[in-house]
Amino acid sequence: MTSTDPTAADGRPVREHRTGRNLPVAITTGVVLGAIVIATLLWWHWGFAVFIVVALTAGVWEVCNAVERIGARPARWPILIGTPVLVLASYALFGAGERERAMGVIIGVLALMVVVCLLVRIPQGTRGFVKDAAASLFTIGYLPLLGSTCTLMLADDHGGSRVLCFLIAVIACDTGAFALGVMLGRHRMAPRVSPAKSWEGLAGGLVVALVAGALSVRLMLHAPLWVGALMGVVVGAIGALGDLVESAIKRDAGIKDMSHVLPGHGGAMDRLDSIVLSAPAAWFVMYLLVV
Repeated sequence: MTSTDPTAADGRPVREHRTGRNLPVAITTGVVLGAIVIATLLWWHWGFAVFIVVALTAGVWEVCNAVERIGARPARWPILIGTPVLVLASYALFGAGERERAMGVIIGVLALMVVVCLLVRIPQGTRGFVKDAAASLFTIGYLPLLGSTCTLMLADDHGGSRVLCFLIAVIACDTGAFALGVMLGRHRMAPRVSPAKSWEGLAGGLVVALVAGALSVRLMLHAPLWVGALMGVVVGAIGALGDLVESAIKRDAGIKDMSHVLPGHGGAMDRLDSIVLSAPAAWFVMYLLVV
């Protein structure tokens, strides 16, 4: 749901062109990523767990870079090391049927990352300590904590289908919001953060996500239509907020893209923005309502 935030002369949102993007390259990158996600979710869940690790680790690196541009210095390496340990160790335990131990690993690794980040900052003195510590804790909460719920979804019964339903809802909302925003967008959602986003686009995205969520959950998880519809709406609404959060980070840091690691798309966070915030909500809805 990332945009380049263009505005017309009269202040109204206009079509979200990806300025400077190479469309064929962007499409190729999207197809490759989509193929990896679908293949691993259908046939090799460990491969998707590794994919989660790569995505979250790249996101941590990008967020640390962005935060450093505004004068804070997060403890980068404890988070970069702790993130893959959290995902892979917890998923291994879930796969072995050790659910309680897996949850303990998630909580324990997150807590240990916080402790290490605070301790490694001590030798640098007190000046800027609170700012740097806050940047570290923000990064831990934003990516390893929220992203760990993708592991929870994947490790649950029919985990591949659960994650796929979630991603379908995210993509459906993104597509619907873009299409309706282009055709009908008049009223801006958050002009000081992302001027191109409109309430009309959000409404369209939520409707498309509702339908996509209902159908995918019904067909793949055999749950009632209303459960999928609820999941789709919740994912769409929180995903839109996730996009605004990442836009706020980039505007504060004075950057357009988090990085250029994904040809034609920008950084990993430019693709993860909606996913990391909405994943906990999707996991919780399906955990409670999908048997």
